[in-house]
Amino acid sequence: MFHKVHALPSSITQHEYLILFSVVFAQAIGLPVPAAVALLLAGGSSRNPLHLGFVLLVSFSALFLGDALLFMLGRQTGWWLLGILCKLSLDPDSCILRAAGSFRRHGRVLLILSKFIPGISSLSAPLAGSMQMNLAPFLTFEAAGAAVYVVVWCGLGFAFRDLVSPMIRGYAAGGHIVAWLVGAAVSIYLGYHIWLALRSGSRNYVPRVSASEVARHLYSDLHDDLVLFDVRSHGYYDNKAERISGSVRLEPNTILEHIQSLPKDKEIVLYCTCQREATSLRVARILQQHGFRASVIRGGLCAWKKAGLQLETVPAEDVVLLPTF
Repeated sequence: MFHKVHALPSSITQHEYLILFSVVFAQAIGLPVPAAVALLLAGGSSRNPLHLGFVLLVSFSALFLGDALLFMLGRQTGWWLLGILCKLSLDPDSCILRAAGSFRRHGRVLLILSKFIPGISSLSAPLAGSMQMNLAPFLTFEAAGAAVYVVVWCGLGFAFRDLVSPMIRGYAAGGHIVAWLVGAAVSIYLGYHIWLALRSGSRNYVPRVSASEVARHLYSDLHDDLVLFDVRSHGYYDNKAERISGSVRLEPNTILEHIQSLPKDKEIVLYCTCQREATSLRVARILQQHGFRASVIRGGLCAWKKAGLQLETVPAEDVVLLPTF
């Protein structure tokens, strides 16, 4: 990634359209590349309005095609694609929930401004697809959003081309500055997640149990002293979703509202689908603080499926109906 950013200022004059299209398209499909920097430099390298027009056209086409692709994939795969796009997050469940919440509050208008909102920019198109938004309205709002995004960044570069031009002409200086900025951003990102992991590990110990161990207990004569909760935030928005057979939904974001109704005389086992069981651990620690015995399934639902254990379709009454457009 550093190499791409470092080489961008010099490449913009040699293969500007191909490089620009590739960088913008890569960001549109969820890859961590600095499309805004590419647009800014491309706008600053424009020597006249005609040149700027080609830059805008290439940028718009890349962004529009990338989002259209994610929209169609989102319509076909539902929440699976959203989980993939949220993989870089420590807690993919919350990542998807925040994006879905924003979409529910603002609807299709979010498509116009989503490119400027971290954490939502790559999720708005597949969210619209998974919510079965009609193609024509999506293309209309997406075109408006893509146009606003490229005009803002390219326009800033063009308007301040006297400031941007030295970065382009002075390859070494400009490349090093961009590389240092991106390096600092990545370092802060990694440092933050390392800090979260260390802080998580220093908290109360939560037992982890294997999927096979839980299955033996759950489907034996001793099942009455164990209750299994599904704490995925987003696992109930898809009417084709599955969960562990015999488990019950427990919404992690409203756990304190329902905590008094949970059984204190039973072992509570939790599972989710996020990295390192982040949501399960968070809920388990809350339960421990209120006197419950709680543990989590190591590997969550993925480990259960990998072991070939029993699954069931989420009941229709538990499915949360998201708005359709």
